[in-house]
Amino acid sequence: MNQYSENHSAWTAASAALKMVNAFQNGLATYARYASAFSIPTLIAAGYFGRVENERFWTRTPMENLQSYLQLGTMNLEIADRAMDGSMKVISQTLNGDMSDFMSALMAGDIEKLDSFAGRVNTMIDSVAYRFPEAIKKIEPEFGFHFERQPASSKIDETDRFILYQVLPNAPAVSPRKDGKPLLIVPPFVLGANILSFLPGENRSYAHAFANQGIPTYIRILKDIQTSEAVQLLTPEQDAQDMQRFCEKLKALHGLPVTLNGYCQGGFAALCHLLSGRLDSLVDAFISCVSPMDGTRSPGLAGFLGNLPAAFNDLAYGCKVLPNGRRVADGILMGWVYKLRSIQTEAPLMALWRDMQFTSKGGETNIRKSAAAINYWLTHDRNDLPEKITRMSFQSYNTPITAEGILPVKLFGQALDIHRIRAKKIPWLICYGEQDDLVEPPAALAPLDYVDAEVTGYPSGHVAIATSWSRPDSSHPLDAQSVNGKGRGPVRFQLDLQAEYDAKRLPVARKKNKKKQAAEGEDKSAASVA
Repeated sequence: MNQYSENHSAWTAASAALKMVNAFQNGLATYARYASAFSIPTLIAAGYFGRVENERFWTRTPMENLQSYLQLGTMNLEIADRAMDGSMKVISQTLNGDMSDFMSALMAGDIEKLDSFAGRVNTMIDSVAYRFPEAIKKIEPEFGFHFERQPASSKIDETDRFILYQVLPNAPAVSPRKDGKPLLIVPPFVLGANILSFLPGENRSYAHAFANQGIPTYIRILKDIQTSEAVQLLTPEQDAQDMQRFCEKLKALHGLPVTLNGYCQGGFAALCHLLSGRLDSLVDAFISCVSPMDGTRSPGLAGFLGNLPAAFNDLAYGCKVLPNGRRVADGILMGWVYKLRSIQTEAPLMALWRDMQFTSKGGETNIRKSAAAINYWLTHDRNDLPEKITRMSFQSYNTPITAEGILPVKLFGQALDIHRIRAKKIPWLICYGEQDDLVEPPAALAPLDYVDAEVTGYPSGHVAIATSWSRPDSSHPLDAQSVNGKGRGPVRFQLDLQAEYDAKRLPVARKKNKKKQAAEGEDKSAASVA
């Protein structure tokens, strides 16, 4: 028996050692992957910086250069300090948690507990090193719109820059109303459109939440910027003209004005289109979701840009040059800037620790589809942007809306006055995330200083409206009449607008029906006399 116990202990110790070695190797390799995801954009940014500075350095005085580079160096040190602070928190949590259990078992010589600990750690590392990337890869067919699977007729219109698609219901026995009030979704440029069709098969889709109610739902899709020169050269004016064309098309199809629905950056672009006057009589309602209407009120990103030396706070430092010589804003760097701003939680070690926590639970792999889809989106749906479109957002984060309500950008050479929304009596629903750390509530709610709008605050962050609350059975569904007593959901807003139109059309239909019956009665009387 003693010999058996000794052999068992030896084998258990060897098993624990092998598991720890395997976990250590996989952990290093996985951390290298996370670190490269952060360091590669850093190198790209350094390359762009060097290219621009090669031209601009000599246009500034030596004192201006000294001050700018000292300020930039100080900013980099602050970022590094916050990254270290976040990483030390991970190390502290590890030492006070799992490592404490490990040391207790080691001091007690408890081989069984050591083996159990080693197995748990190995499973956690294995889940994030192998299982998680595989789950992300496999989720691709379920994530996003996949318009290629819809009938060709769902492609409604097209310009050199955009395609207008109808989002068809995926709920059984639901068809879009031909006489329904159309809704046109304007997706964000950076985040892409697919986040608005997160996991439609799981009933987690912002766009399908409308379509599945019979609402005629449409979305404007930007063509591939890598292959379309027209997209590379897209101007805000062309953006507005294409929007006007699509709205004319939808009003002609359904006989009713369009509800414009902008998500994130798409909301700011849609607001500019409305204020330009190009959509008068075509659009009579507006929904904006987590949209940065005045970026200067964003404590995070505006504060980050404010700390940049004035000499370097220029969009040119974030643009790359395509093989054809055109300049576009680098979508990878847009995401990287967000990581820098939130470095305490986005540093490689913190990101690795976070992924380990939500991909494993109690030693068992627990990779949810939603986690895989979010990471697929973050990995594959970052798009390069037209420079002139990006400049609109850049201006909104550097220049506030004036006290008179004038936006910091112009369209067709004209100032954009936010009071025009009130003058045109356009009902506006503003939805925002109460814990949104990308578009903080003050940036989304800035229009309330100038116009009356209905406001709905959703729990959680920037994409929760599209990924969590789009589920019909969630605690805050998009068709709710009241979200925590803070306003209607966007789907309910649209359904109520439809009900108002139906109520107006009913008396007209009844009147026409009475005239028709009277005419038929007269015909019958004449026929009987004859």
